[in-house]
Amino acid sequence: MIEALLAAPARLGAVRLLAVDGPSGAGKSTLAAEIVAGLRARGCRTELVSTDAFATWDDPVSWWPRLAGGVLRPLANGVDGAYRPMDWSTGTPRPGELVRVIVPEVLVLEGVSCGRTSVRPLLSHLCWISGGSAAERLAKAVARDGEAARAELGRWQRFERGWFAVDGTSRAADTRLSSETAPSPCVNGPLRIDQGNPFGSPRPG
Repeated sequence: MIEALLAAPARLGAVRLLAVDGPSGAGKSTLAAEIVAGLRARGCRTELVSTDAFATWDDPVSWWPRLAGGVLRPLANGVDGAYRPMDWSTGTPRPGELVRVIVPEVLVLEGVSCGRTSVRPLLSHLCWISGGSAAERLAKAVARDGEAARAELGRWQRFERGWFAVDGTSRAADTRLSSETAPSPCVNGPLRIDQGNPFGSPRPG
């Protein structure tokens, strides 16, 4: 996947934009971290932004203009971006301290809805990771966030199921992965290419 990404044209100004999308508990954060490490090992200037920095239980996807205006638009113009991630330290999400995003060669977005229709013209590559069944993914997410988050995570799963059906994210992906099987040749970890072309805080997505 890294080779395909680097072979693809930059469409966010001079920046190649990779989106790692899929349902909650599928392994997006782990995969994105591996990709970022692989890119940096090649000497590629890479930044990572997670939708977890923006989404809340009550606002799963409509925060997008903050990401587009604070990060994507500046980078497209060759200017550093910035955003304020949600701070959950009080139990109620509120904007935290400013995080700057230096203009990179590659920007990796990861999280639910990061590969949405509106951003696809700017993407160099869209990766979908499916994870296991809904029950398996819920168990992973509860293990990650705690039993107290189970009800919200279940509600989130129901929302994202409808979102992905309408948005068609999986169908639009350049690479589709499953985290259920043997190691993949494209990244380290228990992933398999299923289809596609060859080229502490609660965490809603």
